Amino acid sequence: MKLSLHNVSFAYGEKQILYNVNLSLAAGDKIALMGASGTGKTTLLRLMAGLNKPDSGTVEGIPPQGVSMVFQENRLLPHLTVLDNLALVAPHKSTVELVTLLADVGLGGEEKSYPKALSGGMKRRVAIARAIAFGSPLVLLDEPFSGLDEGTRRQTAAFLIRHTAESIVVAVTHDPQEAQLLGARIVTLDSLRK
Repeated sequence: MKLSLHNVSFAYGEKQILYNVNLSLAAGDKIALMGASGTGKTTLLRLMAGLNKPDSGTVEGIPPQGVSMVFQENRLLPHLTVLDNLALVAPHKSTVELVTLLADVGLGGEEKSYPKALSGGMKRRVAIARAIAFGSPLVLLDEPFSGLDEGTRRQTAAFLIRHTAESIVVAVTHDPQEAQLLGARIVTLDSLRK
């Protein structure tokens, strides 16, 4: 698995967000994208996911089966249980595998709960577990630890490390400590402009 961005530029209307971005990642690479708000970190994730197309340049290596992505919003389906939210994206996994995954992220016993019954931090962990259940070799995380207390951040980071050893992981964060928890190399958008 390899993901490459070559001279990628992107604008929203007249506002240039990304210009001449270059990046190459291989299986097992983990980076934390850092930069000021509004500099294009989320836009870059969307380009890596194939949700947006660059105005110029190329993005190569997006897995044909799709990417595992955690958006800034949890995007859980409210009419489905926690288990069904995972099963929807992972029909290839057994119920036992999904229940085990939920227990591993600290949500054992919540399989039959609905999102409205969960705290914000629990919803966040369901969204992360769902991304891991999908099983793509490309994992994109937009502010993955928002809404989590310190202990839960550590537990969730350990969960991500256990389940993404061979994956490319790109996390957007404003906190260098979160990058450290993930074992991710810090990359600024400025450093990608060559």
